[in-house]
Amino acid sequence: MATLTNAPALRRKARRERLRTLGFLSPWLVGFTVFFGYPLIATVYFSFMHYNQIEAPTFVGLRNWRYVLEQMPLFGPALWNTLWLVVVMVALRVVFGLGIGLLVTRIKSGVGFFRTAFYLPYLPPPVAATVAFVFLLNPGTGPVNDILGNIGIHAPNWFNDPAWAKPSLVLLSLWGIGDLMVIFMAALLDVPKEQYEAAELDGAGAFHKFRYVTWPSITPIVMFAVVTGVVQTMQYYTQALVAGKLASGVSIGPGSVIQPGYPDHSTLTVPQLVYSLGFQNFNTGAACVLSLVLFAIAMAVTTLLMRKRAGLLSAED
Repeated sequence: MATLTNAPALRRKARRERLRTLGFLSPWLVGFTVFFGYPLIATVYFSFMHYNQIEAPTFVGLRNWRYVLEQMPLFGPALWNTLWLVVVMVALRVVFGLGIGLLVTRIKSGVGFFRTAFYLPYLPPPVAATVAFVFLLNPGTGPVNDILGNIGIHAPNWFNDPAWAKPSLVLLSLWGIGDLMVIFMAALLDVPKEQYEAAELDGAGAFHKFRYVTWPSITPIVMFAVVTGVVQTMQYYTQALVAGKLASGVSIGPGSVIQPGYPDHSTLTVPQLVYSLGFQNFNTGAACVLSLVLFAIAMAVTTLLMRKRAGLLSAED
C-alpha cells in the first residue's frame, strides 16, 4: 500500500528530473538543431531540387547528383586537391608542430622568446597572413627568391606554378604552426618526469624515451590534432582563394566575379567549388550535392581515424 501511495509522487519526481535534464541540455539541443540539424536536412532537400535562389525550387530527382558526379569537369580536380591537402598538410602540420613543441620544451634559456616567435605567425587573420606570404614568395619582387638566387639556388615560381602551388599552401600552413605548437607543448609538459627518470635508470636513450614514455602519453593529443586537422582542411577555402587571386594579378573589386583555382585549377578545392556554384552561378542544387559529398568523405575519414584499431589510440585508451 505504501508503494502504491507513493507512486504518483515518484512519477512527479522522475518528470521533474527529466525536465531538469532537458533544461540543461536545451542550449546544446537548440544549437545542434539550428546550426547542424536543419542545415543538413535543408542541404539534402535542395540536392534534389532545381533552385536558383530566386524562383521556387522544383523537384528534379537525381539530376543534380548525375551532373556533379558524371558531368562536372572541375569536380575531379577539386576533390583531388582537397584530399591531397588533407593528407600532406595535416601530416606535415602534426609532425612539424610536435617537433617545434619538443624543441621549445627542451630549451633552457630564452623560452619565452622562442614561444612568442613561433606563435606570432598564427595570430594574423588568414587573409592578411596569405597576402604577406604571397608577397614573400612572389617570383618577381619577393625577397625569398632573391635570397635563394644569391646563394645559387634556382627558386620555383611558387603560387604561379601548378606543380608548386599546393606545396606553397602547405608552407603557408606550416608558417602558422603556433596553434599546434601550444597544444603539443602542453601535452609534453604534462608527461610525468618520474617516467623519464625511470627510463634513464634503465639506460634508455633519447629515441627510446620518446618511443616508450613520451609517445604513449601524447597519443590522445596527436589524435585530436589529426582529426581536427582533417575537418579543418576539408573546409579549406580562404587561403587557397586569396593566394590564387593575388598570384594571378587579377584585381578584385566590387561586382567582380572570382574564378578560383589559379594556376590551372591547382589550388581549386571543393569548398571553393561549392561557393562558385551556389553564390556565383546560383546552382544551389549542385552546390548542395558537393556539400553532401564533402560531408560524407569527412565523416568517413574521421570515423576511420577514430576506430581504435585503425587510429593512433591503443585499446587501453
